[in-house]
Amino acid sequence: MCLKNLFLSETKREMDNKGLQTVVCFGEVLWDMLPGGAKPGGAPMNVGIHLKRQGIHPWLVSRIGNDREGEKLRRFLQESEMDLRFLQTDATLPTSQVLVHLDENKNATYEICEPVAWDNIQPEKELNNLAKKADLVVFGSLASRNATTRNTLMQFLDNSRATRLLDVNLRPPFDSREVVEKLLSLAGFVKLNNDELFEIARWNGRKGTEAELINWLAEFFNCPAVCVTRGANGAALFIENRLIEHPGYKVKAVDTVGAGDSFLAGLIARLFSDGPAEDALKFACATGAFVASQPGAVPEYSMHDIETLFG
Repeated sequence: MCLKNLFLSETKREMDNKGLQTVVCFGEVLWDMLPGGAKPGGAPMNVGIHLKRQGIHPWLVSRIGNDREGEKLRRFLQESEMDLRFLQTDATLPTSQVLVHLDENKNATYEICEPVAWDNIQPEKELNNLAKKADLVVFGSLASRNATTRNTLMQFLDNSRATRLLDVNLRPPFDSREVVEKLLSLAGFVKLNNDELFEIARWNGRKGTEAELINWLAEFFNCPAVCVTRGANGAALFIENRLIEHPGYKVKAVDTVGAGDSFLAGLIARLFSDGPAEDALKFACATGAFVASQPGAVPEYSMHDIETLFG
């Protein structure tokens, strides 16, 4: 079953042969302060830019500060040909900067300051119009750490019949069980890593294998599609009541920042192209692996770069 069919079964709306028409990426935009220097980042922005490289043209809903860092981020997004009509500017809160620490395996951990501009995304009138025409909305758990942005997201979802794709990002201390489980209950598709899957299961006193917990999460939160990433060991996709797995691709990692976001963009693009879910997962794993082999969350690449990993 492709995501397009999942979308159709949920919304009962017709789509033409062009597939996804209106994709919304809602949440944080920021600067990742890496050991090698500052790089543009934020999961919704990363997913949006990678979707753009897959031939999909998303709308980014976020907020930057009225400062030098915000202007640099705006220029980067313009150069990436992102539509910025829903990129708000805050008069007082700064553009977000996140300290990124890499371990010996180049896996990243984050220090995320608050409050910042994306904590204050406002429910502007134009957002209601965007919500009504959206086919797919991609949102993460991190941006809901603050009540203002969380309430704006809830209003957007209330006004939309779009498929809801939750990208779980448990970033202590911004990993409130109450908030995360509320978002899980609203999602039709959930993407998370295996550590996050086991943590959410632990909250609910559940134990078992990864496969058992994927089935539990899908049933418990009434979510028909669940994708679990395993870092260098690939990913698993639960869709149409079956579990598909891929072992991933071995690359020399530079840093893992944005690898999961590029994986998600590749998965979305291929699932909506009506191809087999197995092929979509394979392509997503290759995309994530390639990005992990490059510095920063949104390195330049072509489809040829990704396809060379297929062997």
